Amino acid sequence: MFWKQSTTGVNTKEVKAILDEKKAKMKLSLKACAHCTLCAESCFLFMGRNKDPKYMPSYKFLNSVGVLYKKKGKVDRLDLGEMRDLIWERCVLCTRCYCPVGIDIPDMIALARRVCRSQGVYPQYERD
Repeated sequence: MFWKQSTTGVNTKEVKAILDEKKAKMKLSLKACAHCTLCAESCFLFMGRNKDPKYMPSYKFLNSVGVLYKKKGKVDRLDLGEMRDLIWERCVLCTRCYCPVGIDIPDMIALARRVCRSQGVYPQYERD
């Protein structure tokens, strides 16, 4: 497998438009996250990777959607590249992650994936 990443700049207007569709949900989710880490044990990747914090659903959510929100969509290729591993390599969108305050973490991770895909940052699998 290799990672597809375009070399052109980021279309921040397009990123902002995607984020604006879920702005209220994104803002509420980020405010509601208490950093309690209770979502972690529902993630089989976290549990199967010796409880590596980078596999915690909240970590993935805060370091992808949180960055997009904080920067108001004004991200660069480096930002998207850093998100790439979190949202594809460390998350399979199995929807098993459970948040006790009701944050829809899979929906938020899917939003981050949509932003990255819109800018040409996504995994692409080689064929032998």
